[in-house]
Amino acid sequence: MNLKEVLKMADEMVFAKTGQHLDNLQEAILLGTMQGEKYTKIAEEIHCNESYVRQIGSQLWQIISEELGEDINKKNFRSAIKRLQVSNSSNFAQDVVAIGNFNICGEARHPQNIPNSHPPNQETSNPQQTKTSHQDLSEMPELGNFFDRTSELQTLTTWILQQNCRLITLTGISGIGKTSLAVQLVQQIKHEFEYAVWYTLDEFPTIDKFQSNLTQLFSQSENPDSPPTNQKRLPLIKYLQHHRCLIVLDDVHNLFCSGELAGKYKPKHEEYRTLFKQIEKLSHSSCFLLVGWEPPKEVPQLTSQNTPIRTLQLTGLDIAAAREILRDKGLAEIDNCEALIHRYQGNPLWLKSVATLIQELGISATELLIDDTILLAEDLKEVLQEQYDRTSELEKQVMSLFATENQPVNFAKLLQNRQIPPSNLLNALQSLSRRCLIEKQENLYTFSPVMKQYIKGL
Repeated sequence: MNLKEVLKMADEMVFAKTGQHLDNLQEAILLGTMQGEKYTKIAEEIHCNESYVRQIGSQLWQIISEELGEDINKKNFRSAIKRLQVSNSSNFAQDVVAIGNFNICGEARHPQNIPNSHPPNQETSNPQQTKTSHQDLSEMPELGNFFDRTSELQTLTTWILQQNCRLITLTGISGIGKTSLAVQLVQQIKHEFEYAVWYTLDEFPTIDKFQSNLTQLFSQSENPDSPPTNQKRLPLIKYLQHHRCLIVLDDVHNLFCSGELAGKYKPKHEEYRTLFKQIEKLSHSSCFLLVGWEPPKEVPQLTSQNTPIRTLQLTGLDIAAAREILRDKGLAEIDNCEALIHRYQGNPLWLKSVATLIQELGISATELLIDDTILLAEDLKEVLQEQYDRTSELEKQVMSLFATENQPVNFAKLLQNRQIPPSNLLNALQSLSRRCLIEKQENLYTFSPVMKQYIKGL
């Protein structure tokens, strides 16, 4: 890593912590440290009092320590920064530059020989994209047809690249397009990261195996010529602090139990809770994106802008995007197109299923919409059954109540059933909401007509 890159990285850390850019004295301390100079030498070169230089240096190391999540001082700064290097370390010596003499404590003069110098608080230009050094996207599915999700893509991009969120959950009912959106996102922003990794959690290993797989990727890329058995691996969180990583875990609901309320870990996967809390709490510039039917319990549905975690619950496509699905099936001009889209809630999978039925049976949308008819093909029933089977007996009982209602209902209406204690009812509603099986609009709960039809047929 050359000196200009070191200054840029340090400037970003200081700005993230204080809201101010490096001043000339802080830059001089960093450059002198990288060149192995003592505080006495640095103070002489910039014609400033040594004790004052030490004081500013101590404050600077404290800021960087908090941002990196480890104890940083003048003695270990160079070794720490080398672990964060993006480019080949052999280029480091080629970029050493001399520090020109300038007076900071007296009359201020702009340094002429310090790269990337700027006055305090001056906004810097947008940083260049970080070239992705390493990718493991072999498990990421091909994108295929992607239907417009402009606002959702923008939201996720802003959270990750501008707000530096560390843990994001992308949830939604089966077939809504979570994985497709995540693939599109990764394709667009992967070059902003040193590492881009995708794991699909069909049958996922223990936390030890998962961390071992990731740390092996990191350690082998850092020491490609070293035999794997001789490599000293750091804890996973240290790699996430030393490198900017984007890690996607798809089908994250497979970490959780079936037949329980949403987000309860399977016995062998409980230690993932500790990992996710580390990702949230400890300072680093990496991002975990969790994609699935339900989030972990520790991730709230409503998050604050003051925390590094976010949740995006994906809903159906708008009319224009949903029409594209029907157009692909040759049904763009059918009558009552919008009513059909609303009935199937803009869900891409559900719309594809009903469109195939319309084609194969030769029926019209008008016939289909008579008497609130909802067709469920066998393949769609299998998908719905898989998600239904994950729910607890309490949730199934509440969904049966919803299936008897023709309109959205409030909590008081549900309590009139008197079969479920209020506390249990609240827990079930929260869990169903986290599974994206019900939606709340103001004080009313709505239940998917498609799920309602499926439950009636059980």
